[in-house]
Amino acid sequence: MSTAKKLSLKENYALLTRGLGWEPSYQPKEEIFRTTRFEGIKIHDWDKWEDPFRLTMDAYWKYQGEKDKKLYAILDAFAQNNGQFNVSDVRYIQALKIFLTGISPLEYASHRGFCILGREFEGVGPRIAAQMQAIDELRHAQTQIHALSPYNRYFEGMSDFTHQADRVWYLSIPKSFFDDALSGGPFEYITAISFAFEYVLTNLVFMPWMSGAAYNGDMSTVSFGFSAQSDEARHMTLGIEVIKFLLEQDPDNVPIVQKWIDKWFWRGYRLLSLLAAMMDYMLPKRVMSWSEAWEVYFEKNGGALFDDLARYGIRMPKYADVTVKEKGHVGHQLWATFYQFRHAVGFPVWLPSEEEMDWLSERYPDTFDKFYRPRLEHWRELEKQGKPFVNTTLPQLCQVCQWPLLFTEPDDPTTICVREESYLGEKFHCCSDGCRDIFRDEPEKYVHAHLPVSQIYQGNYFLPDADPSAPGFNPLVEALRYMGIQPGVDGGDFAGHADAVNWERWTGRPASMHEPMQTAAPAPDRKTA
Repeated sequence: MSTAKKLSLKENYALLTRGLGWEPSYQPKEEIFRTTRFEGIKIHDWDKWEDPFRLTMDAYWKYQGEKDKKLYAILDAFAQNNGQFNVSDVRYIQALKIFLTGISPLEYASHRGFCILGREFEGVGPRIAAQMQAIDELRHAQTQIHALSPYNRYFEGMSDFTHQADRVWYLSIPKSFFDDALSGGPFEYITAISFAFEYVLTNLVFMPWMSGAAYNGDMSTVSFGFSAQSDEARHMTLGIEVIKFLLEQDPDNVPIVQKWIDKWFWRGYRLLSLLAAMMDYMLPKRVMSWSEAWEVYFEKNGGALFDDLARYGIRMPKYADVTVKEKGHVGHQLWATFYQFRHAVGFPVWLPSEEEMDWLSERYPDTFDKFYRPRLEHWRELEKQGKPFVNTTLPQLCQVCQWPLLFTEPDDPTTICVREESYLGEKFHCCSDGCRDIFRDEPEKYVHAHLPVSQIYQGNYFLPDADPSAPGFNPLVEALRYMGIQPGVDGGDFAGHADAVNWERWTGRPASMHEPMQTAAPAPDRKTA
């Protein structure tokens, strides 16, 4: 009796991708796949796109099932052994709040985007790849939420993250990034996410930051990070293959793709600047500085990438030189902003200790002592006098990236960078030449940006039960209530914060490994904590 010949990997891949496609009979492809044509991209042969991994859905479930079993076993062990109390200190957990509220919702947004690509791409190969990445992104959102759930049981500011993701002012930065990408066409979306974000920039999230999690004893976070990294390697491959596919299909695609690379590199850079503050100021035990990470993961790796793409006519992203000039500044500028507005953020904020400032001085010898240490020391002195500095005004936001206008001129760190544009008789403001260029290219899109500060001034950031005519009405308190931020519970000063007090009671260790104990309360039995 003869046995059926086992299919080769190539044959199996062909059957489970292109073999599942069909030619339409009663509707032209132009009507079925409308969105692949309005961006100006020309595709002559969809079959030229190849998945280097030859991944099919049957193999996907097998591989990911085994991987997730191991991941959830680690997460459960972490929770059962009270791993949330074994991290370096409670300040580290404040960084996780930013990750949960700022990064995890992006995974779900990415899932939505790749679901769209799985419908809109005309080629079966990229359509299948997009569908599997959509599942990846949904899994990432789920595993991140699960991994961080032990912290939510003990610490403030994590239980209402879905509400905060849509309303808190600094979370509009990541949200606007994906809203922008999702409202573009399918080719722009995949260039923005799979190439500019995943291939060029995402290593900054999954390498130095996850290494920092491991160094600070957080095996829950590092486990889901490294589990996701194996998926990210495939996503990065998809990104580079898509770019090469577009560039090889028609020379007219080159300037379109270059414009998108310029735009989304800058937008991704502005978004990931958030990591600069997290790496430089929020990790109790630091692995590397933001400046060092940027040198390794963009300047060196990105430089090699764009050297390779030069043969297609692609150059380095516009304003890449500006990022090199800013790498010694952005983290300090962002942390100073969070400190000034700590009453309006979802995590407590602190000033670095002398030990930490010495580390920053060592890592930033040309900038920290000259521009930033004097300000931090001045604010520390004000705290000692019982007069801590707080900025009670509302900042002007960039119309594109939605950061407050906090970044300085690339060649003058003493001057705030402001770019003003006019459109249909109205004035708009941008934080940089990069954001201004993006605005100029599509002003009709960005004039509709949902800016939290503008919404507050217009009275749109109040809950239905708020009464502006009531005696003693405080618009700031009401805006924070709308955002889901409880003054004194979520944000505010780290010293005296509930997380800090409880940590010292529960563990008998200082809330900050760089500062002495805030309380003299003895540590209770862990069973009763």
